[in-house]
Amino acid sequence: MRLLIVEDNLELSRLLASGLVAAGYESDIVHSVAEARDALRSVTYAAMILDLGLPDGDGLSVLSELRRKTDPLPVLVLTARNGLQDRVNGLRSGADDYLAKPFALEELVARLEAILRRPGQLLGSSLKLANLVYDTESKQVFVDGAPHVFSARETSVLEILLRRQGRVVPKKNVEDHIFGLSGEVASNAVEVYVSRLRKLLTEHRAKVTIHTIRGVGYLMAEEK
Repeated sequence: MRLLIVEDNLELSRLLASGLVAAGYESDIVHSVAEARDALRSVTYAAMILDLGLPDGDGLSVLSELRRKTDPLPVLVLTARNGLQDRVNGLRSGADDYLAKPFALEELVARLEAILRRPGQLLGSSLKLANLVYDTESKQVFVDGAPHVFSARETSVLEILLRRQGRVVPKKNVEDHIFGLSGEVASNAVEVYVSRLRKLLTEHRAKVTIHTIRGVGYLMAEEK
């Protein structure tokens, strides 16, 4: 899953992103309120880690804007503001959790996992459809109980389709999940990875089908 890190301390943001990669999360990093707004308009994220003391404003303004739009994006506030009233203000502004600096990465990951496990959120220890199982912790794919190796990007496509199985996933959401804010993406990149994933699922006799909804996106369902 792809996260948005909003943190103006360059060293801390890099260390945080590196630690999250080790925990199985990809991240985009921005350093200001303006950049956060642009990223949120451009990419669909699983969650946001939000600093409050940003160079062009208060991170709570970003949070408040999300909640006014009834956007349910999980938000973990990560800040040096550790007073009781600061924590109360953050939670009342719509934060799902509040963690003060300095912090232990292990605790941050555990808190992130906790908010993503809440009803309606995206995290589950395993995703299942027909005879196909994807373990979100080990990143391992199983068909009829047998493990199979998929590339990182094929696995990424599989994950987002499984998390929304039975529903159409817009092509843009698949692209965002794979590439985030990484820059230029070939116009047929998503089609290429979906095609490779289809081939692998067929080779391994997974009883699932990836339907292309022309002009919209993709839908994964049990094979009929």
